[in-house]
Amino acid sequence: MEMKNIILSIMLIASIFCSSSCSNPQRQIAGNYTYESECLGVELDGSQTLAVWGSGRNRTDAIEQAKKNGVRDVLFKGIRAGKSECNIKPLLPEVNAQAKYEDYFNKFFVDGGPYTHFISDKDGSDLHFEVIKTRKEAGSQETYRVIIRVLRVELKAKMIEDKILPQ
Repeated sequence: MEMKNIILSIMLIASIFCSSSCSNPQRQIAGNYTYESECLGVELDGSQTLAVWGSGRNRTDAIEQAKKNGVRDVLFKGIRAGKSECNIKPLLPEVNAQAKYEDYFNKFFVDGGPYTHFISDKDGSDLHFEVIKTRKEAGSQETYRVIIRVLRVELKAKMIEDKILPQ
């Protein structure tokens, strides 16, 4: 009977130890955190300067993803965080527009695709990068914050021209 109690005690201690140290909730939460695009300002030409976030397997992929996220947020979500001068309404207010025009937007957002024509570097804004999270283990993602300028007026004209947005 005493041996059985010892074994049960060991198993109880091991399970308590494993439950407290085997999982790290803080690490799991931080790894899955999604960052929101933030308005930094609006230029007189209608373009929006944004702080956007992207994750990828390396710096290049993360920065490319951040640029895509910025244009996508202007198109489908609107910019709600940051300064209030950015247009919080999305350019395409139609519900599920991205899904409805999936073929179009798959081609639009291909790496180096047409979406790049709507990101300006006139003020060097898309050359400003800030490392937020570094690779911690093999296969993990790197996350970067990138400052870009999205040419909203030109993007709207392109959507009207391609018959995605009615006049």
